[in-house]
Amino acid sequence: MAALARWCVRHRLLAVLIWLLAFGGTAAAATAAGTAFSNDYQVPGTESGKAGDLLRAGFPGQGGDTDTVVWRTPPGQTARTPAVEQRMGRALDTIATLPGVGAVTSPYRPDGTGQISPDGRTAYAVVTFDHQADAVPRAQAQAVIDVARNPVTETDGLRVELGGRAVGLTEAPTSHIAEAIGVAVAAVVLFLAFGSLAASLLPIATALVSVGTAYAGITLLGHAMPVADFAPMLGTLIGLGVGIDYALFLVTRHRTGLKRGLPVAEAAVNAVATTGRAVVFAGATVCIALLGMLVLRLNFLNGVAIAASLTVVLTVAASVTLLPALLSYIGMRALSRRERRTLAEEGPRPELPTGFAARWSAFVERRPKLLGAVAAVVMAVLALPTLSLHLGTSDQGNNPAGSTTRQAYDLLAEGFGPGMNGPLAVVAHRDAAAGSGSPAALDPAALDRLAGALRGTDGVAAVTRPLVNRAGDTAVLTVVPDSSPQSRDTSDLVDRLRQDVIPPLEGKDGGTELYVGGVTAGYDDFAEVIVGKLPLFVGVVITLGCVLLLLAFRSVGIPLKAAAMNVAAVVSSFGVVVAVFQWGWGSEPMGLGSAGPIEPFLPVIMVSVLFGLSMDYQVFLVSRMYEEWLETGDNRRAVRIGLAETSRVINSAAVIMISVFLAFVLSGDRLIAMFGIALAAAVALDAFVLRTLLVPALMHLLGRANWWLPAWLDRLLPKISIERPDEPPHATLPAQRPNADDRPAAVSR
Repeated sequence: MAALARWCVRHRLLAVLIWLLAFGGTAAAATAAGTAFSNDYQVPGTESGKAGDLLRAGFPGQGGDTDTVVWRTPPGQTARTPAVEQRMGRALDTIATLPGVGAVTSPYRPDGTGQISPDGRTAYAVVTFDHQADAVPRAQAQAVIDVARNPVTETDGLRVELGGRAVGLTEAPTSHIAEAIGVAVAAVVLFLAFGSLAASLLPIATALVSVGTAYAGITLLGHAMPVADFAPMLGTLIGLGVGIDYALFLVTRHRTGLKRGLPVAEAAVNAVATTGRAVVFAGATVCIALLGMLVLRLNFLNGVAIAASLTVVLTVAASVTLLPALLSYIGMRALSRRERRTLAEEGPRPELPTGFAARWSAFVERRPKLLGAVAAVVMAVLALPTLSLHLGTSDQGNNPAGSTTRQAYDLLAEGFGPGMNGPLAVVAHRDAAAGSGSPAALDPAALDRLAGALRGTDGVAAVTRPLVNRAGDTAVLTVVPDSSPQSRDTSDLVDRLRQDVIPPLEGKDGGTELYVGGVTAGYDDFAEVIVGKLPLFVGVVITLGCVLLLLAFRSVGIPLKAAAMNVAAVVSSFGVVVAVFQWGWGSEPMGLGSAGPIEPFLPVIMVSVLFGLSMDYQVFLVSRMYEEWLETGDNRRAVRIGLAETSRVINSAAVIMISVFLAFVLSGDRLIAMFGIALAAAVALDAFVLRTLLVPALMHLLGRANWWLPAWLDRLLPKISIERPDEPPHATLPAQRPNADDRPAAVSR
């Protein structure tokens, strides 16, 4: 690490140019290649996946995204009113000729029967694009909106709204206001912490260059493998948080070296050789936690894991290469004017922990049982909402009230019932007889029995006539539930159809396969697969994290406490997410739409990210305690000094990360806001409740047992060091009366 930092300092211009060229090159390549993201929730082998495969094979050419144009007439008029029919018919004919539109099913044509509500005031048309929503250019979807919602069409009180995934993509934010606000708040916090404008801007510059390079890299990655469209924003959210934090730790160590009288170049090299090692270790734990998603073997999450890991790798690389080069450029300006003046007048001296950090550390030492109990109660109370966690995919009924997709959703629910926004698809298929080259035709009588059974099922509002393909071997029946797509009742209906209704029908007509598919069924299957694999995933992530901490701190207790704290942070942060998004506490005022279920993939991604981020604070806190323990063998002193010396920088880092995460709530995207609030809550609890309160309290209570390691295991484990200590002597604090079991003991290095 020292050699790398020394090279970057000596060749600082070359180091900066390499990063700028990497940033510019990837950005140019990403701009030229364009985006190719994919939100494919389908899991091969599930019932909804089989239904989708049969539909694509039996009805080729109908695989494009389907969106809706919904209109509602004012009182006294209906969709059949000549003026309304003329205006909307003309608009739909124009939409049918637009680029990218494959077909338009109008309620004014024979194939649009049933697309006018019973009261006659609400009607809808189905617009089928040539491609799935992810591949529909934003301009094509916007053109459909512009034709449908124009001054000529929307006259005399006629309301026109549009819904669907392709239309929803036009509502996605294009500006980067959230990132700008988060960066601005981080800059203010850094300036208050350092008192130097130059020093406060370097972590920002380092994070922006690395995250910008990663953002472009993720865009290019989408051309090589399936990557969700929220992956770049998620990577930016994580990258800005950890990137600024890592740079903060390094700049803080660099400033400490300057105050001790080290030359600028040597202080930068020393910072990378000491804290830089901890940064690399912390970044590695984040990447390992993120890549743990690969054990789930889900294409949708594989791309997210690799994209987020790429961002973390680049932020770590920039922190240990670009940052020391920039530090050498600003020289002594890394210190504030007052600090430079004090250094010139009084000479170098070690920076001792004083003020609130030292007083808080002593307070925790005196009241470990009380403070530990308070922290545990806080975490338990916040975790309670997690017990009612409902995994599912929110629909456009959760969009902000003023969006056209939300308005279209509400109009369809009002005119046709809530189930119209997420119908199910029951697919029937009959294979050819063995040895026969021609397909076996479905029995019309069997299809009629199927339709009758579906109509008589509790929770079904309507069932369409069977639509049979040209070969006669595949048919699809559209089932409209009487509940909304994200409702638990709709999920219960899917289970009821699969378990109670369909099996007897398959038995009566041997050779016919029946599958329940559709968007809602697909999301349910996706959630079920994730929940089933979640214990394995959490176990792998916890095990890997414990092994890393075991190697780093040569203790059994430290990894076990870290695992317990990480689980507590995850569960309590999910309690906050459930309260805000599932219960709707404040979601509407924040512009995040109404209450709805939690996305099924959120637990996996959140566990990965939160375990990684929690390890960061654990490493920076315990590494200083471990260093003091090796020096003195006094547990109380090690915990007291470690907390006093690291709590200020950990809290500053946490404030920055929380600010960055909360700023993403302003993006207007429900999913990204969900990530932002969950991460912000987890970091706040981790830094202010766990690492600076519960962890030190427990370490005081456990005494020397914190550092216990069986002798046989000690001989087997390789010797590694996270952070090489500085040469200056250790800090001192006012002496405290030791416990009987905490008297200094000889501890070999």
